[in-house]
Amino acid sequence: MGFVPTMGALHDGHLALVDEATRRGATLRVVSIFVNPLQFGVNEDFGRYPRTLEADVERCEARGVELIYSPPPERMYPPGFQTHVEVEQVTQRWEGKFRPTHFRGVTTVVTKLLLAAGPCIAVFGRKDYQQFKTLTRLVHDLDLPVEMVGMATVREPDGLALSSRNRYLSPGDRERALAISRGLRLAHDAYASGERSPTALSALVRESVAAEFDRIDYVESVHPETLEPLETASDAQTILVAAHVGTTRLIDNLQLGLDARP
Repeated sequence: MGFVPTMGALHDGHLALVDEATRRGATLRVVSIFVNPLQFGVNEDFGRYPRTLEADVERCEARGVELIYSPPPERMYPPGFQTHVEVEQVTQRWEGKFRPTHFRGVTTVVTKLLLAAGPCIAVFGRKDYQQFKTLTRLVHDLDLPVEMVGMATVREPDGLALSSRNRYLSPGDRERALAISRGLRLAHDAYASGERSPTALSALVRESVAAEFDRIDYVESVHPETLEPLETASDAQTILVAAHVGTTRLIDNLQLGLDARP
């Protein structure tokens, strides 16, 4: 079974995950659609997060998905629910700092979904890089019968990473949002030319983002496995980005030397 957990509002990036499950030999493709209240903070966008179930079902059917699992919140979290799953070290920085309850919500719901699915190939997008590394750690530590697959970020032709939250962007903010992919391109090209300083590489991205975005949460070059910030030159680097444009918070990343040019 190939399993693709989502919060719905499906786009071509989600459907690429279904295609990857098929490519890896899955003969039963399952997509879950559940807007998980546990992973939203008090002042975040749970109430306005796009819910497009009918359109999502149509897109899944057209892609050959055999089963959609879309439980109501009271089935996932019945009255008296009080059990949570936490992954510690890899969640402390970056998203964990700016969204303190986020990962506990993600790891709890994904544990429940994977237990419901049983043995499977679970395919996730690496746009949520820290999330993928956290869930990979979860599966390893709990000995779940799951093959974890991380797919490279799917982008629009102009470089913008596909995201359900792109629907929030006004035309002007969408144009400004391209500053992230422009910065990642600069870092990609500098790395390809031999630059290995994490400070220099992340500065290229930060300068591009700062020129257009209203607020930056972080732009940092980190170790791709531990997600700890790098202080010395290294061949293995992942640049993580989170920033606000208008009312929308966007995240992105690039594995230098591995990911394609944004």
